[in-house]
Amino acid sequence: MAFFTRGNARIYFEDKGEGEPVIAVHGLIENVLYWKFVEGKLSRSCRFIPMEMRGHGRTVVEGEPDGFDVDTVGEDIVALADHLGLERFHLLTHSTGGFAGVRYAMRDSSRFASLILTNTGSATSVIPAEEGSIRRFHDKFAQTFIRFDWPQMVASLRVIPGPFFRGIVESDKKNELLRFALEMVSQNDRPTIARFIRSFYRDPDPKVEGLRRITCPTLVVYGEKDDLFVESSRLMAREIPGAKLIRYKGVGHMTALEVPELLARDVLVFLADHPLKPGQDSGGMASV
Repeated sequence: MAFFTRGNARIYFEDKGEGEPVIAVHGLIENVLYWKFVEGKLSRSCRFIPMEMRGHGRTVVEGEPDGFDVDTVGEDIVALADHLGLERFHLLTHSTGGFAGVRYAMRDSSRFASLILTNTGSATSVIPAEEGSIRRFHDKFAQTFIRFDWPQMVASLRVIPGPFFRGIVESDKKNELLRFALEMVSQNDRPTIARFIRSFYRDPDPKVEGLRRITCPTLVVYGEKDDLFVESSRLMAREIPGAKLIRYKGVGHMTALEVPELLARDVLVFLADHPLKPGQDSGGMASV
């Protein structure tokens, strides 16, 4: 296991393979296990570095501030690159991790050899309402993580999959993927997830002008059943200069679980099309 310290946070990451570095950031209630089914293929061709966001998995924050906000999480990503001595790197993101990645890129995309945004958006709240309504919605959402344990929540997805698990529940691999989802989410602390939800999801503005300032090569991927992020994906692909858009037919929100081989293939093709420039330091190998 590997950790690095940033302020009052001890952030967990893994470091596998060799070649051009790819830092990967998961979504809400996920952790590095989200990338398990794509990791093998990616780490055979590049240096694959998944990290766990604040409030998730083995990453721990002690004291205040907890940094459960989009700017701090984005800065954590670049701090990991600094810790590993990476001048530039590819960034692979999913959902909430994508919120942080794309918002950071709006401010400065010079560190990114490429930016891959899967099932995500540039607003940090999918509720397009005034601040009070956003807060009430996420307070109610956070309460579910206090009231129910992980087995209860995953079991309920069989009946009411919601927008995040629709693709999984409608797939032929439903039982296998739900068992794996329980293994994955159980590595998170539910009260901490509730605090993260109340703090992180605040801004319904997609920051279109910021999207237009992103200069690194960008790939946007979404599943046609990912009801919350179809339009936001199309918006990002339309507004980020030169961005490429890929839609997965019959796929939902969890692309790295639902179609890992397809996602890994498309990521590797995009990386091959946008390599680090000759002479740029990829950071070599690091031990875990």
